[in-house]
Amino acid sequence: MTDNFFTDNPDLQFHFDNLDLREVVEALEKGYSTQATYPAAPRNYADAMDSYRRLLNLLGEISATRIAPLAPAADEEGVRCQEGRVIYAQATEEALRVLRQAGLMGAMLPREYGGLNLPGTIFQMMVEILSRADAGLMTLFGLQEISSTIAEFAEEEDKERLLPRFARGEVSAAMVLTEPDAGSDLGSVQTRAVYDEAAGCWRLSGVKRFITNGAADVHLVLARSEEGSLDARGLSLFLVERDESVRIRRVENKLGIHASPTCEIEYRQTPARLIGKRRFGLIRYAMSMMNGARLAVAAQALGIAEAAYDEAARYAAKRTQFGTAIRDIPAVYRMLLTMRGEIEATRALLYEAGQWVDRKRAWERRLEESSEDALRPKIKQAERLLGVLTPLVKFYATEMGNRVCYQAMQVHGGTGYMREFNVERHFRDMRVTSIYEGTSQMQVVAATGGLLGHELDELFGAWQALDVDAELQPLRERLIAATAQFNLCADHLRASEEEALVGYYAVDMVEAAARLASAWLLLRDARHSERRRAVAQVYAAEALPQVQRALAALQTRDRAPLAHRLSLIAHRLSPIAYR
Repeated sequence: MTDNFFTDNPDLQFHFDNLDLREVVEALEKGYSTQATYPAAPRNYADAMDSYRRLLNLLGEISATRIAPLAPAADEEGVRCQEGRVIYAQATEEALRVLRQAGLMGAMLPREYGGLNLPGTIFQMMVEILSRADAGLMTLFGLQEISSTIAEFAEEEDKERLLPRFARGEVSAAMVLTEPDAGSDLGSVQTRAVYDEAAGCWRLSGVKRFITNGAADVHLVLARSEEGSLDARGLSLFLVERDESVRIRRVENKLGIHASPTCEIEYRQTPARLIGKRRFGLIRYAMSMMNGARLAVAAQALGIAEAAYDEAARYAAKRTQFGTAIRDIPAVYRMLLTMRGEIEATRALLYEAGQWVDRKRAWERRLEESSEDALRPKIKQAERLLGVLTPLVKFYATEMGNRVCYQAMQVHGGTGYMREFNVERHFRDMRVTSIYEGTSQMQVVAATGGLLGHELDELFGAWQALDVDAELQPLRERLIAATAQFNLCADHLRASEEEALVGYYAVDMVEAAARLASAWLLLRDARHSERRRAVAQVYAAEALPQVQRALAALQTRDRAPLAHRLSLIAHRLSPIAYR
């Protein structure tokens, strides 16, 4: 086994080495002017990147040597609810203690509150590394990012009281949105918020369901503050510090991520403080949190996939059948090659999106401090791109992860189905990633408008202008042709007057877009080394035929599924229907 989940991953190190965060770090570090106040602050960009590398190296070592060995026990024991109190597995408590002692909490909080002041892209790398060790623990660590919402939008009193405790790992957080009758449709949330004049605070009443880390000390709760409202415009976001008025009704008995408590919560006239402005709860604050969470879940899926691949590659090397290691059997090494290509394609797509998030935040900070009108179009550009890239990454990373875990178990054969093998746990843990923080189907809906509106054209154009050598030129030409065909198919779909037809075939468009974008990114990176050239070519061999199949569906737009859907998916069919 490896002793470091960062240094043993050359692909992750490649992406770290090739990050373009100069503007981002300069904005975060206020022009490198704060070292007198904060000795840990970097002197310049090279100093900052060196600090980030050391931090990832530390987490990589802890994840490999301390946390990963604890993961099977945390999964086996899980969490339990006892008289309204959630109790973590002993292994989970130990892992959290290790992270706190290492000073790795409060990753994105500003230094003034004791945080590490990291760019989001570095935090996503941390999430990937930790998820490779224990996917359930990642939700407890990853939700620390919620503290960034408090840092950005809460009252100064709340920041000063809570944020240093987040940075020290003394308190935990939960994003409390979902209700029994408001899952994906958050605009219909019914938890009520009423202002108590006598007490000078808001009071929440209602039930929330499927809340990850719902036993946390601090909740950010989406609730209906405007009496008589029925849609998202009546919702606000509230800060709750859990007390006796917050009742944990149950902890869900889940398929996977057993170290993470998923709770049903009842608020009974719970005191709360407003975050930001009334009526902006969903459309601004919750959406901002969810977009960050979606990239974190994509990083989680990537980490689990890397762990599953490691198990499969190691098993295939030592397992012999028919007188040879099974990794030398074409049907097996095809699975391993497919897994490797998809993992590295996803990593390229995730960290491309992550850098755009960081740039947008940096430009917004600069705009707050100056009147640089040139920043406004840059921010708008980033918003348009992220409106597509965020759901695209969440969709592709989590669907990819499920495919990889399926194949990793298949490589193991019958042994992989047994609880004694880690791949069984990875298979279970992965499944939720394409469900929570917005199902894959919701990501398709979110990405469709931007893809129909050609919002990725600027990126596609930049990638098509890449200068490549003669060996890579045929791949570049195939990608140019596929991109042109994709745009044509998107135009044909947009021209359709039947909304249901667009919705039905949107998944084919999103599938094609994700694979095209990933292939372009791998081609861009192929110019750096022979190994990266091989990855780009192997991925294209698998991905481009799948892109063509998706585009064929878009071109055909067969109406038969829509015409027969009611008769074929009815709950019961009469015997006559089968004659």
